[in-house]
Amino acid sequence: MTTRHERLFVLTGGPGAGKTTLLDALALAGHSVAPEAGRAIIRDQLAIDGPALPWRDRALFAELMLNFDLRSHGDAQTSAGPVLFDRGVPDSIGYLRLCGLPVPEHFCRAADAFRYAPIVFTAPPWREIYAQDAERKQDFAEAERTYDAVTAAYRDRGYELVELPRADVATRAAFVLDHVSGLASGR
Repeated sequence: MTTRHERLFVLTGGPGAGKTTLLDALALAGHSVAPEAGRAIIRDQLAIDGPALPWRDRALFAELMLNFDLRSHGDAQTSAGPVLFDRGVPDSIGYLRLCGLPVPEHFCRAADAFRYAPIVFTAPPWREIYAQDAERKQDFAEAERTYDAVTAAYRDRGYELVELPRADVATRAAFVLDHVSGLASGR
């Protein structure tokens, strides 16, 4: 069964491009958001010294990200208005491709069945704001490769990509909200 949910909007891109900061600001302004799977899984796995860390078992990490994103997609069905996602189901496909790992067929079936709005916001690599931390170990070159891999995964699934401006958080938030309200009103 394929479902299409026009009010579910994804923000994707490489690490360190400002997605989470933007979504945090939108959440503070009262908008519904769904958190990023990768960071949540890394935090949980570090807390239990688990195996599903990207530097231990990338395939298992991808599987947990997929499951997290499927649950987030389901949880969003109870929201009456738009929901903004920090990444989505196709990101796991992009991640596996980035790692040179095979993409299991169930990942493709999931990406086709658990759809989002037809436009996907992309946060382009932005060296000036990029920073590594305990959960983000990639260097900037890998952030660029990640951007290419995840945006290709969305493009392959028929989404239209809309690049966020390299601007302050308020400008980015207004940009996203303008597009979201435009789609809701049929503009």
